[in-house]
Amino acid sequence: HLAAMSTGAFAPPPLATVPVADEFAEWEAAAAKPAELRLKSGEVFKGWNFGAQMSVSGEVVFATGMVGYPESLTDPSFAGQILVMTYPLVGNYGVPDDSLDEHGLPQHFEGAKIYPVAVVVSEYSFTASHYSATRSLAQWLEQHNVPGIFGVDTRSITKVLRERGSALGALVLGPANTPTPAWDDPNQRNLVAEVSIKEPKNYEPSGGSDDKTPLILAVDCGMKYNIIRFFLKHLQVKLRVVPWDYDFSA
Repeated sequence: HLAAMSTGAFAPPPLATVPVADEFAEWEAAAAKPAELRLKSGEVFKGWNFGAQMSVSGEVVFATGMVGYPESLTDPSFAGQILVMTYPLVGNYGVPDDSLDEHGLPQHFEGAKIYPVAVVVSEYSFTASHYSATRSLAQWLEQHNVPGIFGVDTRSITKVLRERGSALGALVLGPANTPTPAWDDPNQRNLVAEVSIKEPKNYEPSGGSDDKTPLILAVDCGMKYNIIRFFLKHLQVKLRVVPWDYDFSA
């Protein structure tokens, strides 16, 4: 490896370009955007806004992953929810591009969009540093009209949710006297219908197929893209993904 580098035969992967943030300027801008996470039970957690600038409501839940926020935020199971990230530093490696794999699926994500209605973090990193990053987390959230809040005690929020279960809440932008939007309980909606594929779609295995290749029919009730990849790459089967209400009895 070292010999290859010294002779010029080694080529490192091309670096994606993310504009270097002026962290002090970003902090100054954030200080002008106060925000609060309000639980319906009465608790209020103060912080600052990043991402989209809007107030939303939903069901507050938490995720404990140390890494993988691009995957978590595109997980359909978080639809309609306000996602609290328990790991204290989020955003430091940015967000990769939207490139597709050989099956036409986004290489870096688990779903077609960001599914939580809002994101809650303890400390947000204004500087993204990773060879695959093409944008910051704040820029990505803004592209999808998803607000975030940072500077809050996520440990305290998590303890409340762990002891009582998920709770209705709202992310509110503005001073303390800003009205809270109407509480929205996503469990009163047909979330499966919202996240399910709309039309059947066929996939071929990575190694090709013949008449003996098994065909699996998968009913999409919020299926992550990595499940599709597993069928195609590791199980080497043909896959037909159908909507949640598809009549497969025939």
